[in-house]
Amino acid sequence: MIFVPILLLCLIGTAQTASITGIVLDEENNPLPNTEISSGTTRIFSDETGFYLMELVSDVEMTITFAHIGHQKVILENLLLNTNETYEFHPVLKTDALQVDEVTVTANGNREPNEILSISPEKIRKIPGANAGVENVLKLLPGVTSNNELSTQYSVRGGNYDENLVYINEIEVYRPFMVRSAQQEGLSFVNSDLVQDVMFSPGGFQAKYGDKLSSVLDIKYKIPTSFNIMGDFSFLGASVAMDTRSKKKRLSSTSGFRYRNNALLLNSLQTQGSLQPTFTDFQSFVTYQVSNKFNLNFLGNLSVNNYKNEPRQRQTNFGTITDPKALTVFYEGRENNRFATALGAIKGNYYLNDNTALKIIASMYHTTEEEYSDIIASYRLGEVDSNLGSDEFGQPTNSRGVGSQFNRARNDLDALIFNFSHRGIYQKNKVRMEWGLKYTHEDIRDQLRESEFIDSLGFSVRPPGTPFANNQPEEPFIAPLEAYQSINALNFVKTNRFSGFLQMGAQTDWKSNVLYYNLGIRAHYWTVSGRNVEKVSHMTLSPRIQIALKPNWKRDMLFRIAAGIYQQPPFYRELRDSTGTINPNVEAQKSLHIVAGNEYSFLLWNRPFSLTSEGYYKKLTQVNPYTLEDVRIRYSANNNAEAYVYGAELRLNGAFVPGTESWVSLGYMETKENRNNRGYISRPTDQRLKMGILFQDYIPNMPELKMYLNLVYATGVPGGSPSYADPYIFQNRLRDYKRADLGISYIFADKSKNYPESNWLHAFKNLSVGFEIFNMFNNQNSITNTWVRDVDSKTEFAIPNYLTSRVLNLRVQMRL
Repeated sequence: MIFVPILLLCLIGTAQTASITGIVLDEENNPLPNTEISSGTTRIFSDETGFYLMELVSDVEMTITFAHIGHQKVILENLLLNTNETYEFHPVLKTDALQVDEVTVTANGNREPNEILSISPEKIRKIPGANAGVENVLKLLPGVTSNNELSTQYSVRGGNYDENLVYINEIEVYRPFMVRSAQQEGLSFVNSDLVQDVMFSPGGFQAKYGDKLSSVLDIKYKIPTSFNIMGDFSFLGASVAMDTRSKKKRLSSTSGFRYRNNALLLNSLQTQGSLQPTFTDFQSFVTYQVSNKFNLNFLGNLSVNNYKNEPRQRQTNFGTITDPKALTVFYEGRENNRFATALGAIKGNYYLNDNTALKIIASMYHTTEEEYSDIIASYRLGEVDSNLGSDEFGQPTNSRGVGSQFNRARNDLDALIFNFSHRGIYQKNKVRMEWGLKYTHEDIRDQLRESEFIDSLGFSVRPPGTPFANNQPEEPFIAPLEAYQSINALNFVKTNRFSGFLQMGAQTDWKSNVLYYNLGIRAHYWTVSGRNVEKVSHMTLSPRIQIALKPNWKRDMLFRIAAGIYQQPPFYRELRDSTGTINPNVEAQKSLHIVAGNEYSFLLWNRPFSLTSEGYYKKLTQVNPYTLEDVRIRYSANNNAEAYVYGAELRLNGAFVPGTESWVSLGYMETKENRNNRGYISRPTDQRLKMGILFQDYIPNMPELKMYLNLVYATGVPGGSPSYADPYIFQNRLRDYKRADLGISYIFADKSKNYPESNWLHAFKNLSVGFEIFNMFNNQNSITNTWVRDVDSKTEFAIPNYLTSRVLNLRVQMRL
């Protein structure tokens, strides 16, 4: 632990370098060889494939010029990069106009005039986390909530897990439907080794991005320029990725295989038993240059999640110092879940002329999911022996509740989703038009068979509200046993969707200032039908606007405002209520969304910094209420509520330590809903205060030894309510979420180090070895409650389900 504060105080005083790389293209999207790239006295040329790599002085503003005979120059102004940062820029040299990049580029990426945040892929691959990847970085943003380190799901600004769009190269991706416990999740869909660009919007996004209420994660997989092999190995699993490019440069691919076993993490939970969680997937993104004007992309993914669990025992201590309590549970049975998904997509890009690009995208997603379990849990609720001299110190005594619970599930789901879409772009001068049309067919086959029996002191607990007469012992009680909860449903549902958008964006001069604006509208028409389901049609319209103003001030500032109507047509799970019944009349949830923000870039200690501030407000109508059980969402399948969300966020990022990028974020949010005009109560995602810190450091005299630290603090969210209970009665909150993950690694090889062929490190382009400490301070965080009855008072106690404790992981990353 002494090493951490030492790293936090280390600074470096020597000059460092960064680099810019990419592929120079002509206006027909062909590589442009022998292009001169110059900056000051430094001058290089692109190779025969258009590829270039130039080293720059970091933390100093630079101007890069791209010049080629017969083409107009491209000028990249005000480039300001961190030490060891690699910035990717792919200029297009035209023959008819001068192209000048007027955007200041800092260590934080490109300045965008819309509600989009750029995240460095390198940062994603380096930051430690129990579930490392894109989502691991998102949870450090002020408006993003992810209070379960086992899950890749996240909620944004008061929304839930189903309200986030995810695209990879403009192809929409999906997640399994039936996941109920984050322990069943292992891998994010996004493979970090294949990523080139990551863009994220927490709200106020453009019309082209689709029909969801909360956020957009826009991922771009890379088109390799050379052969590479990458590997990442740890106690949690392994991943291997490979970049290839054909001799004639027409065919390129980036592919990755991942394997993960979460036993190391799950064994740190309070429930003891035999756990066999394995997760594997294979992804490939292939590009083929058919001609100078036409190329094809293919994205393929196969993944299998197997989760086998045989729990044995659990003890949870809770309560207060003066009144400690303990819950002891003994289990029998097992849980066996399997989720197998496949995605195949093909995309054609045709460049009609210098101003027009046309795209066709077709994709097919298929998932088969099985959820089989038979778990018998016998519990004892009692006080805790707090006598330090007792042989039974910490053990439960004086039992106040004894009972058992039997849960059984035989759930099967088969879903097929087909998408076919066309998108187009027309750009001339500073005006950009975009349009799109999309057809989606969803075919869902779902069988639900769930039951729960509860026994207390030898008597079966009947479901609430069941009328019966029990006059024992005068009369024998002959009513049949009933499950406390039971669901038995068989659903065959088909949905056909037609959607489209049209938007226009432009940049213009307003007096001495620069004004950006984007106007757009979306339309969505869909029909729902199926076995024993009435055919119903719906339609929505969603206008949206984004405006950004860059004043002609000495201070580098950008002001933004976005507003629009965001409507989310229901997906299958939103049509299914808690009994498994389908309601095809569910309308789209509707949100009036307003976002206002400011970006201020400045130099502090002669290093680049950026302060981003935003305020937002959402007024939601036609809300479909839901309950949250771990990561499973159960909707009421009606539109009987209204809600609101408001909040404010700050994020300061920059080179707190020279040559690195760190940030501090702070957010406040409130979200409440009103069901059937009964008054406003907190929604399940009502997390008021959130702070996230990402800090990077290294030892000045040994810059190869690096440290990555992320810290999250968030106030507790509502803890939910027992089954069949009124949520208006149960409004208690979980404890505050506090977590720190630390990663320390030593870099043996990277692009700044050259080794002779006789050295074993010569073969490595990158090699680092290190360790990670998850939940460094061993905080007891919880995600849900288990509800247990007290026999005497009939009171139900909320027993927290704690998450993982401190875990040590070793990690090796390499690139050949």
